[in-house]
Amino acid sequence: MRRHVISVLVNDQPGVLQRVAGLFGRRGFNIESITVGSSEEPGLSRMIIVTRGDEKTMEQVSKQLYKLIDVAKVVDLSASPMVARELALIKVGAEPAERPEILGVVDTFRASVVDVGPNTLIVQVVGDSDKIDAMVELLKPYGIKELTRTGVTAMTRGMIRKQQP
Repeated sequence: MRRHVISVLVNDQPGVLQRVAGLFGRRGFNIESITVGSSEEPGLSRMIIVTRGDEKTMEQVSKQLYKLIDVAKVVDLSASPMVARELALIKVGAEPAERPEILGVVDTFRASVVDVGPNTLIVQVVGDSDKIDAMVELLKPYGIKELTRTGVTAMTRGMIRKQQP
């Protein structure tokens, strides 16, 4: 079962997210990650959905999505070279004596400290899912107090050529 990153362009209407998520649930497909935000098209939002399945399953997902009235376009981004990123905020226990070690990990991952408390640091890291996972593993020994992740957002690499009139 291969990991797929699907871009779904939908009408910016109440209930669309629920209908898309419901479709996945009814068909027994798991959503590993879903992010939704505005797109380059006024009135349309873009959903980036990460799921697993074979090619036949993904073809079925695409067909089912197109049956939803609010879906304008479905693209399997993982079928082409793409850029995918995720953001995580990690609150880690950080006594003053431990901070230099933690800052070494933060620097190695090109992450940043966005908040300093008396006994904690909040670290922000942006990258692919593997980078986030690796950073979390290295910070576990210090005691992760809280963790939140955005989910994947992605787009295909390269430039789209504009058509000449």
